[in-house]
Amino acid sequence: MRHHLWLSVVAILFATAAGTAEVTVEPVPYTHDGVELQGYLAIPDGEARGAVLVVHEWWGLNDYARMRARMLAELGYVAFAVDMYGKDKATDSVEQAGQWSGSVAGDRSQYRARALAGLEAFKATGRISDGMKVAAIGYCFGGTTVTELAYSGADLAGVVSFHGNPKPPMEDDTISAAILFCHGDADPLVPDDVIKAATDGLDAKGVDWQLIRYAGAKHAFSNPKADTYGLAPVGYDEQADQRSWSHMRVFFDELFARDTDHD
Repeated sequence: MRHHLWLSVVAILFATAAGTAEVTVEPVPYTHDGVELQGYLAIPDGEARGAVLVVHEWWGLNDYARMRARMLAELGYVAFAVDMYGKDKATDSVEQAGQWSGSVAGDRSQYRARALAGLEAFKATGRISDGMKVAAIGYCFGGTTVTELAYSGADLAGVVSFHGNPKPPMEDDTISAAILFCHGDADPLVPDDVIKAATDGLDAKGVDWQLIRYAGAKHAFSNPKADTYGLAPVGYDEQADQRSWSHMRVFFDELFARDTDHD
């Protein structure tokens, strides 16, 4: 019953963010390495308390990623959902998603460059005011992406990886962003040794990181649609979804409050 109730809440948030005056949304075309991309900008009503980049799962820039951008705008952040694959490239096919994500992430330098292109497109919208801090969040593939963005030395206050698959930073990486990992404790796709290798690498560089594990949560625990894919390692977890979003909010309150008086 609680599971279905939370799905209804998510649906209401989806509809509310799509149809109220409090949030304005705009498509944002941009290019990288000759590829036509189209991001999604969600603008809050009134002065934004900060800026947040959103990176989609391996399915591509779909309704779920756009929903999260609108939810952030409802919280008062200007949010930009980047496009890592190409305009209108979103799928429910595991094979297609694997091909697209592999083609982008296979070369680590190009992977970071594609993510940085999204950050630059966000800045080019003119919605990030002088001195405004920027953070990034990502889901699954997107969680991995935002850690790579942090490793690249991008000017970010912090990043949040929801059920991402992080690698350790490279030797010459300089990292200033704080990192929050929201990890499903029952995620077989991202075992303990992967997390430990990443956090050990961050320790070696003196990075401010946090890891929160959610008991019983599988990969993709934050996506209400996860159960429909028919993949044993993935599944929606209502409690982990709610808690991880709350933990992100606390993390952001700390990041953005360093220069503001916002609660």
